[in-house]
Amino acid sequence: MSIRASDEDRQRIVAALERHTGAGRLTLDEFAQRVGVVSDARTMDELAAVVSDLPAETPEEKQRRELLVVFAVALVTLVLLGVALALR
Repeated sequence: MSIRASDEDRQRIVAALERHTGAGRLTLDEFAQRVGVVSDARTMDELAAVVSDLPAETPEEKQRRELLVVFAVALVTLVLLGVALALR
């Protein structure tokens, strides 16, 4: 019995495919083909097969991505604070 995949599971796999395409591991054609498979996938096994030939995210890559998110949030906060001060 296979576990059914959720929309969140599909989004997570598409995000991984985007990272691998950005890193040069997939061509745009391969990316598009795999995203099509992801959208049709019904089970977790089908999703796992889409990324089975790609390396897992290393702790350094995960930390770098999380740091970029924190930096982006800080930047948006500073911009909004600047706008609020300018409107006073």
